[in-house]
Amino acid sequence: MFAKHVSSLTSAYCHDELSPDESRRVAEHLISCERCRGEFEEVKFGARLAAQLPLIEAPDSQWRGIEIALDRKGRPAPTPTRRRLTSFFVQPRFAVAALALGVLVIGFAAFWLRPNSKPVGATWDVARLDGAPRIGSALINDKSKLGVGQWLETDTNSRAQISVSDIGHVEIDPNTRVRLVETNPTEHRLELAEGRLSARISAPPKLFFVDTPSGVAEDLGCAYSLEVDKAGNSLLRVTTGWVSLQLKDRASVVPAGAACATRPGVGPGTPYFEDASETFRAALSKLDSADDSRPADRASLKIVLASARVRDTLTLWNLLPRVTGPDRELVYDRLAKLVRPPDGVTREGVLKLNQQMLDTWKDQLESRWDDNLSPGLLNAWRRTWARGLGKLNGLEGKK
Repeated sequence: MFAKHVSSLTSAYCHDELSPDESRRVAEHLISCERCRGEFEEVKFGARLAAQLPLIEAPDSQWRGIEIALDRKGRPAPTPTRRRLTSFFVQPRFAVAALALGVLVIGFAAFWLRPNSKPVGATWDVARLDGAPRIGSALINDKSKLGVGQWLETDTNSRAQISVSDIGHVEIDPNTRVRLVETNPTEHRLELAEGRLSARISAPPKLFFVDTPSGVAEDLGCAYSLEVDKAGNSLLRVTTGWVSLQLKDRASVVPAGAACATRPGVGPGTPYFEDASETFRAALSKLDSADDSRPADRASLKIVLASARVRDTLTLWNLLPRVTGPDRELVYDRLAKLVRPPDGVTREGVLKLNQQMLDTWKDQLESRWDDNLSPGLLNAWRRTWARGLGKLNGLEGKK
């Protein structure tokens, strides 16, 4: 049905106007078609912008033109009484009264639809696993519903499980606070304020997201755990598939068996395999903690390079755009020693972050990272990396 592009359906898909079967087929097409995926992202972005536009009353001078246009189309023009009423309703004094009434209505809605009340609209099923988890101030007995905007909280002895629509589930550990931000056919999103969750998702990439104080975890079809401490730092551990961590223009794509830390205001660090040596991980942590006030430690970089295995080319390849000058040259030399660059990939091109060369080299390195990587996940990862690298090149060009 969708052998060709689905541009004509992206708007209906974004606004949940398709049948479940059509939505599934469009989603599958979007995974493999970069062109349609780009158009869908534009539709989605435009819809969000339109939702934020304020409503503005037409001025009095416009009503006469509207009446004339209606007359020309053969529709009955407003009677004098209707004109007077219309004019009254757009007077400044009425506009102020309408605004005051609107504030009252919003206030009452906020009160009645506060997190402690019953959920309204789309919900996710929640099951109690242990203890006494809560949604707002209400205890979860065995099962309950989590609505958009509501917080689910667990104490020291509590655990819960959330069903993410029909695409997977998330287990909530003790001492965790999580909120349902959004749920629709094109996006399911949680916010993890503190604590730990474990997600297992079986769906096309880029449908499930978790917001944290230090970044966004974007599911690429996988299973993973994510924890956030009181300072807002987070740690991602992937057990199956891939996960993308993002904050502004910084991104890290983490494969199964690897982990990645993030910090508020900084974003994701450099991903690493958890079976890497303790020396390697400690030195990498020092590199990731560098900022404008604390430059990267050359000694730590040399430790990372010296202790890197062939499998750790995951980390070295991700380090290339994060270091500059002589440091990038050191990373390239060590990476090239571990896995020789394929034909057409030059030292000069990689040091300039030539995207095509980086992708070509990455294709060669992937077998060292994950032998079971599916084409769909691989394509999604390539698009994520391409977007992040494009932004990075743009920033470097401005310097």
